[in-house]
Amino acid sequence: MKKNNHSQKGSQLSRRNFIKKTAAASAFTIVPAHILTGLGYTSPNDMVNIAAIGVGNRGGQVIQNIATPDAEIKRDKSYVGMSGFLRQPYAGIKPERGSSWRQPQEEKKTFKHANIYAICDVDHKYSGHIINGYPKAKRFHDFREMIDNEKEIDAVVIATPDHTHAHIASYVMKAGKHVYVEKPMTKTIYEARYLKELAKKTGVVTQVGNQGHNVEGTMQTVEYVKSGVIGDVLEVHLWSNRPVWRQGYFDRPLGVNIPDNLKYDLWLGPAPNKPYHPDILHFAWRGLWDYGTGAMGDMGAHTFDAPIWALNLGMPIKIQATTTPYNDEYLPQSERVTYEFAARDSMPPVKVIWSDGGIKPERPERLEANRRLREVLYIGSKGMMMHGSHGASPELIPNNPDFSPIKSLHRPNSVYLDFVEAIKEKREAANNFDVAAKVTEIMLLTNIAIAAQKLDITLEYNAESMKITNCDAANEYFHYKYRKGWEL
Repeated sequence: MKKNNHSQKGSQLSRRNFIKKTAAASAFTIVPAHILTGLGYTSPNDMVNIAAIGVGNRGGQVIQNIATPDAEIKRDKSYVGMSGFLRQPYAGIKPERGSSWRQPQEEKKTFKHANIYAICDVDHKYSGHIINGYPKAKRFHDFREMIDNEKEIDAVVIATPDHTHAHIASYVMKAGKHVYVEKPMTKTIYEARYLKELAKKTGVVTQVGNQGHNVEGTMQTVEYVKSGVIGDVLEVHLWSNRPVWRQGYFDRPLGVNIPDNLKYDLWLGPAPNKPYHPDILHFAWRGLWDYGTGAMGDMGAHTFDAPIWALNLGMPIKIQATTTPYNDEYLPQSERVTYEFAARDSMPPVKVIWSDGGIKPERPERLEANRRLREVLYIGSKGMMMHGSHGASPELIPNNPDFSPIKSLHRPNSVYLDFVEAIKEKREAANNFDVAAKVTEIMLLTNIAIAAQKLDITLEYNAESMKITNCDAANEYFHYKYRKGWEL
């Protein structure tokens, strides 16, 4: 490589432009520290400027794992748009005993892995506790205004409702910003494939917020299965207690006046223009077809991720769903979905069964009495294994305390820190869009099977063409018509 004797013009190259140019030219090359220093970039550890979009709930939790707040975080529990579920100390599942997936923010000492440069939310009252916790961050309602005007932003955290993930991520990536998106990656399969290809074109660092992807339990699970200790895996059962919000055969609540503090049109984004009601915002949107992806969208990535990785699963060739009643507004309260995957190399075909709404899988005869079923159960030719969501605490059945698989996988930091480090090191993050798009597509096939179940048919899927081959009507659910002005 020819030595660069920096000209005066070159020495004036700004840090921000340098980051953009190096990202575009060599997206995942580690730039030596002496070159960065010569350009005014003090060191590879220089602070990354992060903007957060959608911080009232999950997004606020994400950025607290990136940088401790400068002021006390105190939520206004009287806010009308907060569901009873969110009044709990943590807006998520209660971790099981011995769980290894949760990576809470550090409470006793402060840290700053990156700089929280800007915060964007459609409702500054709902998200006020987070906004007040980062008083130095610039404040916005419209993500487009923020991205267009704040050139110092390096990366963006997106934790908005599912239906806006693709649009915001696309806008951010086209502006040359690195992007972290909370799971599910997108609302539709078309969107997941679109973002995957856009990531390749733009060369930005991407990460999907599936917290269990980077934890020890998931790594152990993959290593256990690949070691062959439970033999050939022929069947996998996954289940979740979700939804804990309204789903089922319900009428959509009648619209009420939109509060002055809410930019409702921005919240709707590409979704149909339907009336506002606080029972839908800011959390129960998950149960409506227009905005969410139901229980699978909320917990599927956390349970499906390890089996897909451990078993080298591609796309299913068949999928069939059975559910409780639902309508055009709400997804079903409970469902059971069966996937069939073809053989992979030396691995035999495998059947994967997902259950939610509190429905647990059938207990295998080999499972002794009084052993609690956990969220994932692998049934192999030599034995079984279970673990919790997020790959938590895998256990062999029967227990084999003398067996320990070879640690063959790299152990990355949390998805939050891994994202920041990947930006600095010009490399891919662990759960990047290429990895996460596959998990997302498998997850979202569930909702296509749900929508098509009234046809009384087992769907046959050709992933290469992204089509259901035995039911043309089902192909309508791979994408939907966006509201005018919100096209990708």
